Amino acid sequence: MNNSQQMACDDSAARGSAGPLAGVKVVDITSVLMGPSATQMLAELGADVVKVESPEGDVIRAIGPQGREQGLGPLFLGANRGKRSISLDLKSDAGREALLALAGKADVLAYNVRPQAMERLGLGYEALAAINPRLLYVGMFGFSQRGRLAKSAAFDDLIQAASALPHALACTTGAVPRYLPFNVGDRMVGLYAFGVISAALYGRTQTGRGQRIDIPMFETVASQVMGDHLYGQTFMPAQGGFGYPRLLSPERRPYRTQDGYVCCLVYTDSQWRAFLKCIGREELFTNDPRLASIATRTNHISELYGLVSDELAKRTTAQWQALLAESDIPVFPMHTFETLLDDPHLADIGFFRERNHPAVGKIRETAVPSEWSDTPPGPVRPVPSLGEHTVEVLREAGFDDEKIQHMLASGAAKARPVSDSGRSDT
Repeated sequence: MNNSQQMACDDSAARGSAGPLAGVKVVDITSVLMGPSATQMLAELGADVVKVESPEGDVIRAIGPQGREQGLGPLFLGANRGKRSISLDLKSDAGREALLALAGKADVLAYNVRPQAMERLGLGYEALAAINPRLLYVGMFGFSQRGRLAKSAAFDDLIQAASALPHALACTTGAVPRYLPFNVGDRMVGLYAFGVISAALYGRTQTGRGQRIDIPMFETVASQVMGDHLYGQTFMPAQGGFGYPRLLSPERRPYRTQDGYVCCLVYTDSQWRAFLKCIGREELFTNDPRLASIATRTNHISELYGLVSDELAKRTTAQWQALLAESDIPVFPMHTFETLLDDPHLADIGFFRERNHPAVGKIRETAVPSEWSDTPPGPVRPVPSLGEHTVEVLREAGFDDEKIQHMLASGAAKARPVSDSGRSDT
């Protein structure tokens, strides 16, 4: 992207984005990763997302290296694109009044604290539905409110453990249980919440009514894990144990070649025939009963993946890519974080993009991964500084300047100070 294109992109982002969710207004009281990842997806597709933060700001602002301005660390930058930030003390009467005013004009209110905390703040569903019957009141929190753990706190590591993910990892390695090195619970629930909110917006066009929607982490992640691993226990009486053998096989892993590692997935009948032909052992497909069907292959998957592993070690990555290119056998070199950044395919589509952030300077971010033929998302706003849009949003909610200044003076609201660049709303 050249400089003129970048400037046009930034100017368009400052005015607000287009996209399939243009016109949808979201009040976002979420923090850290689960909720913000969901609301960022809404913002990227055109929704006007107002991120409501405490005077201290979202705790994730401070994680990792900071740019020219504190409070804009890499994890925060990766989960809050396209949003506006308003800082309110929701424990104060004036802060709560402001939040209610925002919710009165919103389509969605998203939160990820426990519902009991929302009730204590006077922001429970009944209170907000009385103001705005069309509001979609969406909670993302640890556990269903119908069970004994309703009031329990949760976070990604806890939900991974509760959903048996460390156990599954230990089954594959024989080592001690470990968490996946990825906020998979937060990200999975955020993605599901994005889909639920989008579906709820459509549903409201049919009914005209809002509703309360709970999205519990434990149940969301457990349903996905057990979708694979309930396995023989799906039937009553059981027809086998837990765990999909292919996924739990210790041989299901990137395979070493002479000069690196690759993923090589040999799965269907035709793929096994092609692979065995490539290694000069095509008679095995007829003679080896383990290869007779996908069912027998699944039952003997560790042995068969061991065969694949042994063969792949005999040639280079490039040789295997060339050899398997016409066999419809997926083969892909294993990336590291560094090499992923330079992936040629991602370079073709401009997946990693440079952006001039007005407070941080030049940053790298990922593109919106969906592609639309008719209503493509436009450029999104840069990630906001804490309280950057406080005055702007309060004015839109109907507060006059005298009231806003009183809120700022009392600490009920906080706005980003004027900078040398003039980037502020005060």
